Amino acid sequence: MSVWIAILATAAGCYLVKLLGLLVPASALERPLVRKLAALLPVALLAALTAQQTFATGQQLVLDARGAGLAAAALALLLRAPFLVVVGAAVAVTAGVRALGG
Repeated sequence: MSVWIAILATAAGCYLVKLLGLLVPASALERPLVRKLAALLPVALLAALTAQQTFATGQQLVLDARGAGLAAAALALLLRAPFLVVVGAAVAVTAGVRALGG
């Protein structure tokens, strides 16, 4: 029963957050600072998620094959490679480091 209470509370919370977002006046959303922050926020969240998934295992900070794959992807991006090449480079380097025992 407590699982259903948690689900209902989460659904109600999501609905209230959505409602609050709709109640924000348009004049507040069109300010230059708000527009700039809204454009940068997804990039910051994606970078934080990438860093957490790459360098953390549970409660520990680790540097393993995932870091090498991320470095390969960053290098491919700097060389302006297509997206599939970036992903392929990251996968190949990560698999190679893991195969070598890293």
